[in-house]
Amino acid sequence: MTLPEWLEGDLRTDHAGEIGAVWIYRGILAISSDPNVREFAGRHLKTEKRHLSQLEDLLEPTRRSRLLPVWRVAGFITGVLPSLIGPRWVFHTIEVVETFVDAHYEAQIRRLETIDDLDQNLVMVRTTLANCRGDEIAHRNEANEMARKRPGPLARIWCAFVSYGSQIAVACARRV
Repeated sequence: MTLPEWLEGDLRTDHAGEIGAVWIYRGILAISSDPNVREFAGRHLKTEKRHLSQLEDLLEPTRRSRLLPVWRVAGFITGVLPSLIGPRWVFHTIEVVETFVDAHYEAQIRRLETIDDLDQNLVMVRTTLANCRGDEIAHRNEANEMARKRPGPLARIWCAFVSYGSQIAVACARRV
């Protein structure tokens, strides 16, 4: 499938992000013994694997980020660290990640909507992104409900770090 260069870069970031998401949940499952966290992570891991598969259908292997090992390690660490502290930290982490992903997907969808004559491939990309975005919003909302209260000062610092790390990852994956 031939894609505009800007969209290929966006899809490269999406693919890298879904790799990271799969490994976040794997990191959570490697550490957490909390049954609610494990059930949550197991369900969401299945969804993220589906997203990853859908993005792999859209983006040729040679066009994917060459930093995939970095995204796997970063995702795993992002899942492990809050799991060591406790369930609320896990849920705050997922909430901040999914808030970032929601905005990231929304920007791509809006850009696609500005194209007057979308071909069938671009319609398929837009539909895939919209479906993934809907799932990510549901993940964010569920994590928010399960956290039950706002993060404390240390958790807010962690969440800011995760959000900033997501921004850096997108910038890197877009190019490499």
